[in-house]
Amino acid sequence: MTTHYTLDGKKISLLGYGAMRLPTVDGKHANFWVQDGYSKSDIDQELLNRQVKMLLDGGVTYFDTSPAYCRGESESALGKALKASGYARKDYIVATKLSNFAPQQYPLAACKKMFEDSLKFLQTDYIDNYLLHSIGNGDFKTFSRRYLENGALDWCVEQRAKGRIRHLGFSYHGDPKAFEWCIERHGTYKWDFVQIQMNYVDWRHAKEVNARNLDAKYLYETLAKLDIPVVIMEPLLGGRLARYNYALAQELTPLDPEATLAKWAFRFCGTFPKVMTVLSGMTRTEHIEENLVTFSPLKPCSEKELAALERAAQRMLALNTIPCNSCNYCMPCPYGLDIVSLLQFRNSVLTAKTMPSAKEVLKAYAKAVPEELRRADHCTGCGRCTPHCPQSIDIPREIAAIDAWIDELKNQEVAK
Repeated sequence: MTTHYTLDGKKISLLGYGAMRLPTVDGKHANFWVQDGYSKSDIDQELLNRQVKMLLDGGVTYFDTSPAYCRGESESALGKALKASGYARKDYIVATKLSNFAPQQYPLAACKKMFEDSLKFLQTDYIDNYLLHSIGNGDFKTFSRRYLENGALDWCVEQRAKGRIRHLGFSYHGDPKAFEWCIERHGTYKWDFVQIQMNYVDWRHAKEVNARNLDAKYLYETLAKLDIPVVIMEPLLGGRLARYNYALAQELTPLDPEATLAKWAFRFCGTFPKVMTVLSGMTRTEHIEENLVTFSPLKPCSEKELAALERAAQRMLALNTIPCNSCNYCMPCPYGLDIVSLLQFRNSVLTAKTMPSAKEVLKAYAKAVPEELRRADHCTGCGRCTPHCPQSIDIPREIAAIDAWIDELKNQEVAK
């Protein structure tokens, strides 16, 4: 297993495990809530135990979670799996977050409780890597209320001094002002690491997708100059760089016919020397098997390959897909829409080798979004989903566009 860094004497695997998309007994996303009473999909704990053991046996030492993942179940499930693995606490690194997104979680007492609960759920008395979660989520005022005005950041620094937090960092999406504020004060807080969204599309084009974003190249190089290790999230753009995409395959398959699209995305991220670990939400056992091979050892990309990846990124952007990373933070929809399935369905049509006929699209739509209540025409435009999206997607606008598109295809079929 390739490593770039050592932490407290532990080798940090370049492949890290992101516990946001845990396996479930019904095969649905663990962040997904079904319409009947919004009940949760149950995490398959036995399968997760086997998968975590497989990862540890394969040399993976970095495990990332959050109180917000899997509707609050991720930390507990991961803690059980790590305990069941038979590995000692010194053999792996646990990362979790101060995920105080709701206003009722802003007070310092609530932040302290969240931290103590994390220790309890993860069955540990210290956290290796603790993060201020998604510091750019919202505007700078929100960042200030979450971490500054309440004293939460200063309290985290105190816990680091006490050894209950071994290393302190933050994850970043969104508002550039929050990122710049933290970087300007690196001399004060001495960030031990920073987690950013990085992949070969966002490397140069994140700002093209959303003017509020910062390109990953800028984020990485800013951190590298300060010698701050980088943790990468969304190396596959929520799976969009791993699913079949004809535009990507045209550029990359001729260079290595045996390589999957996912392998290309991971190799890109692992090429950069200041990357501490690359997080992957490996829901299926075959994902683990493939990724262990990719990273053992990881082959850095050549200049020729990096150029091909940039061309692939440009071709993907030209498709005008919706930048949904399937995080499910927008769910549950109060009107029962399966938002993620709708957005990903639209993307799947755009990335096909040839544009399917109206009849084929409608048939696929019925299969992908089978329940009438969850279809696009039930969106009221209430906008409750939008503030929760880390990618700042105007979800009601995109759903309305899908609804209009489906209506147009239906009309085409009727006119025949």
